[in-house]
Amino acid sequence: MNKDAQIELFTEMLRIRKIEEKIAEKYLDMEMRCPMHLSIGQEAVAVGVCSALRKEDLVYSGHRAHAHYLAKGGSLTGLIAELYGLSAGCSGGRGGSMHLTDMSVGFQASTPIVGGTIPLAVGAAWAMQVRKLDTVSVVFFGDGCFEEGVVHESLNYAALKSLPVIFVCENNNYSVYTQLKERQPKREIYKVAQAHGVQSHFGDGNDVVEIASLSASAVENARSGHGPQFLELETFRWREHCGPNFDDDLKYREKGELASWQDNCPIQYMEQKLKHQYENFESQLDVMNKSIESEIEHSFKEAQLSSPPCISTLTQKVYAQ
Repeated sequence: MNKDAQIELFTEMLRIRKIEEKIAEKYLDMEMRCPMHLSIGQEAVAVGVCSALRKEDLVYSGHRAHAHYLAKGGSLTGLIAELYGLSAGCSGGRGGSMHLTDMSVGFQASTPIVGGTIPLAVGAAWAMQVRKLDTVSVVFFGDGCFEEGVVHESLNYAALKSLPVIFVCENNNYSVYTQLKERQPKREIYKVAQAHGVQSHFGDGNDVVEIASLSASAVENARSGHGPQFLELETFRWREHCGPNFDDDLKYREKGELASWQDNCPIQYMEQKLKHQYENFESQLDVMNKSIESEIEHSFKEAQLSSPPCISTLTQKVYAQ
């Protein structure tokens, strides 16, 4: 991967991290009243996967969707306004953090119903196949979601029909407060998907270049008629399951586990790699940080100029026309 491509991946990860950290800070003002699931620590997955997609490709997500939406090209102002419940939000202020939709960038839907968007992604892929479109459908979900029956029904049907859909499992080892080993037998998730007849791969969820490479291959396979693809990417959320805070004091994680993952931060890892490879990267980084911080400040101000949704529009956008 050339220098420009690597720096682009790094910049987007850094941008998402700074956005999420600002959201966490602002959430404490008690003006965003929707439940909040932050992606801090998991940025590499969203950025690496979406780097392989076209604008017209469709993305579906779950409750932890901010990074997926932003990496797909979603509007920062639209996201922030949505969190405040304002009409400039990407879902018109109706959905909040867990119900992001933006057809203009191919971000079809996110929902807090665990597994709810997986059959939607498969159905969209089937429609693409029937219409002979050169597009793919991607759905992000967690290791907890993999325990839902609809995941396996969807994998089965996607394999049966050889659909252009990519299943991306962000394995962060936890379903809320419960570790994977307490919920599933000792096995590798991607091998279970493989048993359904789906081409499956495992990757380091902290290495954005590796993820981008795996994703490019998966997207090409799906796009060229080789059927559904499954990526299991090992990652870790740094903050509480729902909310802006750190929660290591609850002691549901093993001692030192969070610190270990923070030491392997996907952004720090890529930053060190770029500094080692390119002499002038340090100066670029300073410009990058200032540019991102300026964008975030501007977007918060712009979003908050918006008004709440008008009650006269209550019955609009309830179903497809």
